Amino acid sequence: MSKTGSVTAHAASFRDPAGFIFSQDGTIYRQVNTDGRADYDHAVSSGLFKKLWDEELLVVHAEVTKTAAFGRDTKRYKLLKPTVIPFISYPYEWTFAQLRDAALLTLRVQKIALEHGMILKDASAYNVQFVGTRPIFIDTLSFAKYEAGKPWEGYKQFCEHFIAPLALGRYDTTDMIQTLRTYLDGVPLAIACALLPRKARFNRGLFSHLYLHNSAQRRHQAGGEAVAARTAERKVSNLAMTGLMASLERTVRVLKPKDAKTQWGDYYTFTNYSDAAFEAKRKLVSGLLTEVKPKPQLVWDLGANNGEFSVLAAGQGAYTVAFDIDTVAVQRAYRNKWPDETAARLLPLVQDLTNPSPGLGWAHAERMSLLERGPVDVVLALALIHHLAIGNNVPLPDVASFLAACGRNVIIEFVPKGDSKVDHLLASREDIFDEYDEQHFEAAMGKHFNIVAKKPVKGSRRTVYLFTER
Repeated sequence: MSKTGSVTAHAASFRDPAGFIFSQDGTIYRQVNTDGRADYDHAVSSGLFKKLWDEELLVVHAEVTKTAAFGRDTKRYKLLKPTVIPFISYPYEWTFAQLRDAALLTLRVQKIALEHGMILKDASAYNVQFVGTRPIFIDTLSFAKYEAGKPWEGYKQFCEHFIAPLALGRYDTTDMIQTLRTYLDGVPLAIACALLPRKARFNRGLFSHLYLHNSAQRRHQAGGEAVAARTAERKVSNLAMTGLMASLERTVRVLKPKDAKTQWGDYYTFTNYSDAAFEAKRKLVSGLLTEVKPKPQLVWDLGANNGEFSVLAAGQGAYTVAFDIDTVAVQRAYRNKWPDETAARLLPLVQDLTNPSPGLGWAHAERMSLLERGPVDVVLALALIHHLAIGNNVPLPDVASFLAACGRNVIIEFVPKGDSKVDHLLASREDIFDEYDEQHFEAAMGKHFNIVAKKPVKGSRRTVYLFTER
């Protein structure tokens, strides 16, 4: 974020001359610059915005009057106040299914834009966010008047942001989606073509949009100004544009992830809890959530698996982000048929807590780190601490410091030695964890928190705590 007085410009919103996002006194605004006036007015007068809002495809905004000056205020045409997204996530934190749904949303928005005489200027996956399990387009200024005959400038970006990583996820592993953390502007066509197996060429859509597309890009780069001039002269008919959109949609729809079983994908099938103990834990967690005052609005569930306990917080009205390292488990949480109210408040995401999302992009600021998106009201850390402390050798004081940076209140389950899950972790290694016990755990957490509640889970060796910040 860059600041001008009490106004803060969003670090990810500076490349588009049509406008930018900023905040003032905790309120988010989008400024439409004079450079974006014609396109914005056309989106309004053509009914495009209304159509997208009616179908809940585009974030809703209201035009507002504001007198406070900003550094680029002289270029202001309109000031918008958009509906706030509860939690900002990034494509490298999504599952295969989420990236696929974001691709289909982008194509749906593009189709409607063309019907209203407009076209998307770009096709960035960062133009999409999730509200619960529903994708929504957020870049209000991504629309430009459509000029018949001109090619779609966002085509290459769509292929690199969506089709390339989805293809890698289809033929290799869905973990390949996380390569978008390295390739922030999408997986380059040449790299995708080199990594994909030969059989991917027999997929008609991939052959066209990756392999032939990559060959055309190479010829364009090698041909210099002469090839560039001929390319610029080519016309794309309305029929051809419609056909391109249909082909891209078919390509995306047929891409499905391979069936996969992982260490954590079936975790709750093989838990060491008895049914009674599991239900006792559920009641404990639900009860402790009600003890947090004021009522939690935003909750992070760290190590959420398939969202089994995340729904407790969502069910009590808190917007809940369910993080887990296992892409299969997260995808199950995303695809689960939750009740509508729960689905609107539950966002499953992929996150490796031993290597969480860092600040990325220009000046390390365009994409926020995980901790920059906190702290939140409540952190759930159930059946997690032994994986961090024993499975990954993270000392208890460091775990406590991380949790303190994540949230103001923590509901955490301590899993002691003697528990079968801890014994399993120690079965093939030396027990060097002399300080892994409740006394040292409470001491480490006590540097940052006060104990509000400490309750044993009946039928197990485990204890669930509620800590609140000092």
